[in-house]
Amino acid sequence: MEKRKRGRFIAFEGIDGSGKTTQIRLLQQRLQQKHIPCACTAEPTDGPVGRLIRQILRGDVRTDEQVIAPLFVADRTDHLLNPDRGIRRQLEEGTSILMDRYYFSSYAYQCSENVPMERIIDFNKDCAAILRPDATVFLDLKPEEAMRRISANREHTEIFETMERLTRVRGNYFTAFERMREEETVITVDAQGDEEELSERIWRQLSGIFVS
Repeated sequence: MEKRKRGRFIAFEGIDGSGKTTQIRLLQQRLQQKHIPCACTAEPTDGPVGRLIRQILRGDVRTDEQVIAPLFVADRTDHLLNPDRGIRRQLEEGTSILMDRYYFSSYAYQCSENVPMERIIDFNKDCAAILRPDATVFLDLKPEEAMRRISANREHTEIFETMERLTRVRGNYFTAFERMREEETVITVDAQGDEEELSERIWRQLSGIFVS
C-alpha cells in the first residue's frame, strides 16, 4: 500500500494583537485551495488541564505562578499524544497542523517574572522530544501597535495586555529564540501592514515546506 505523506506542523507565535488567529485562518484557506488537508488547533486545549489553565489565567483559581509552566506541558503532552485527537496522529494520517502557540506560550512567559525562563525552556524540551514543528512562525509586532489593535478590537483590555507586559513578553520571545536557534526553525515575520500583505509574506516563507 502507498504510504501517506506526513503532514506539516507549523506553530504560530506572537504577542497579543499580532494577528495569529487571522493568519492561521488565511493560511488554512490557501492550503485548502491547494487540496492540502489541514486543521487548526491551539493551546491551552479544551481538555481538563486546559480548562484549569484558563481558570488560573482569569484569576478564578488562585495558585502559585510556578504551577503554570508544568500545567502547560501536561496539557501539551496530551495534545500531542491523545489517541483520538492528538496532533501526532493527525500528522501521520497526512493532515497538516496549524497551531496557535506551542513551545513559547505567551501565557507561560507572562509568568516569567516568577518562573525562570530556563525552567520553561527545559519543560518545553520534553515536548520537543515528542514532536518538533517543521517551523515556528513568529509574528513580530511592536507593542505600541499591538496595544492599538487590542484596544480597537476589544471592549475591555485584559489586565495582562498592558504595554509593560507586551514589551516584556516580546523580549522574552526573542531571548528564547536566540537560546534555541540551533535546535528550532524559527521564521520571524514583520507583522506590520494589512492582513493580506502579511499573509503573502508568510506564504513566501512557508511555501517551500508545503511543496517539498
